[in-house]
Amino acid sequence: MTKAELIEEVSRVVEMSRKDSEVIVETIFDSIVRALRTGEKIEIRGFGSFRTRQRQPRIGRNPKTGTRVEVPAKRIPFFKPSKELKDLVNGPQAAGESAPPPAPATEAPPAP
Repeated sequence: MTKAELIEEVSRVVEMSRKDSEVIVETIFDSIVRALRTGEKIEIRGFGSFRTRQRQPRIGRNPKTGTRVEVPAKRIPFFKPSKELKDLVNGPQAAGESAPPPAPATEAPPAP
């Protein structure tokens, strides 16, 4: 799903203009980015949590030339899905329930 598709979905479900839906989606994304920049953790119950992780500096290499390159330390965004989201994505088998048995194949009655 793209950002435009998300905006359309919000517009359809909430029954508001596309422009208002765009403002809502942009505001949510901006709030998440602003919180991550300041080092805050964002937790959305039933969905997951966003936080940043620190990457240590390391020596990499340029794949084209093979020369060594210093890669500086940096913070990266990290998303951890909630158990509820994992269960919804994986269906009933992940929740410990058994999947319904497949429907038996029915044969067509013989033609007279």
